[in-house]
Amino acid sequence: MNKVTEQIKIPISDEMKLFEKRFYESMKSKVPLLDRITQFIVRRKGKQMRPMFVFLTAKLTGTITDKTYRAASLIELIHTATLVHDDVVDESYMRRGFFSINALWKNKIAVLVGDYLLSKSVLLATDNQDFDLLSIISRTIREMSEGELLQLEKSRNLDITEEVYFEIIRQKTAVLISACCESGVRSTYGSDENAEKLRLFGEYTGIAFQIKDDLFDYTSTNLIGKPVGIDIQERKMTLPLIFVLNNTSKENKKWLINSIKNHNKDKKRVSEIINFVKENGGISYTVDKMNEYKQKALDILINFPKNENRDSLELMLKYVTERKH
Repeated sequence: MNKVTEQIKIPISDEMKLFEKRFYESMKSKVPLLDRITQFIVRRKGKQMRPMFVFLTAKLTGTITDKTYRAASLIELIHTATLVHDDVVDESYMRRGFFSINALWKNKIAVLVGDYLLSKSVLLATDNQDFDLLSIISRTIREMSEGELLQLEKSRNLDITEEVYFEIIRQKTAVLISACCESGVRSTYGSDENAEKLRLFGEYTGIAFQIKDDLFDYTSTNLIGKPVGIDIQERKMTLPLIFVLNNTSKENKKWLINSIKNHNKDKKRVSEIINFVKENGGISYTVDKMNEYKQKALDILINFPKNENRDSLELMLKYVTERKH
C-alpha cells in the first residue's frame, strides 16, 4: 500500500479495520469450497478504494452507523463479483499479481462464486430493510452489465464515438464509485441533495479514473521501456485513439482501423499506432479531458465544509489522476 493511500485512510483508519472483519463475515458460507475461495479473496484484497469512498462521504455528511458498514460491504461484494466475472470473460489468469479464481478453480466455479457474491450483496440489503441501498446496488449492477455489453458490441466494428465512449466508461467504472458516494450519504440518513451531489462527485471521479487507466496503454512501459499497448491488442477503443480517428485524414483512418482489426497482435504495428496517436495529439487531448472531470469533481467537493474527510476525498481525487499504475 503506498503512502498516499495510507494518508487518505487516516480519518477512517478505525472504521476500515472494523470493516475488514465485517466484510469477511458478509461473505461466509456453509459450503467448504465457497469458504476456501472467499478466504482466498479476502487475503488478496486490493487498495479498498471503494469502501474508503463510502466511509469518507458518510463522515463528510453525518455520523457513521451500522448501515455504513453494510453499504461498504455491499459495494465491495459487487466489486469483487464483477472482478471474478471479468476474469472469466477476459480469459485472464492473473489478478493483482496472483492467480485469478478461474485459473485456480476453473470458469464454472468462478461464475458461480461471482453469482454467490452478488446474491449476498442483495441479501445484506434486504435482510436489514436497507431498500435505498438495494435500489442503488441494483441500478449499479444493471448499468455495469450494460456498459460491458455496449463495449463488446462497439469494439467489433470499431465505431465508437466519443459520446459512446463516455457512456461506456460511466457505466463500466464510474457508476460503482458514484454508488459508493451516494451509499455513504444514505447510510448516515443525509439529505437527498447531498446524496445527489456526492453521487455526481463519484461519477466524475470514476470517469477521470478510467481515463487515467486508458492513458497507461500509451505511457506505462514494459521491461524494455516500450509502451504496452494492451488495449490496442484487445481492440479496445479508448479516448486517445478515438480522438485521433476522428481528427485525421481518410487515408490515415483507414490505416489505423486496418491495423487494429488485422494487425493488433503485431508488436511493431502496435508500436506504430502508439506513436501515431502521440504525434497527433491523442494523449494531450485525453489528459485535458481527464483534468476537466477532475475539476468538475473538485467543484462539487469544495461546497462541503473543510475538514479531514474532505481533505482525504481531495487527496483521493489527486491520487486517482496522478497514480503511476
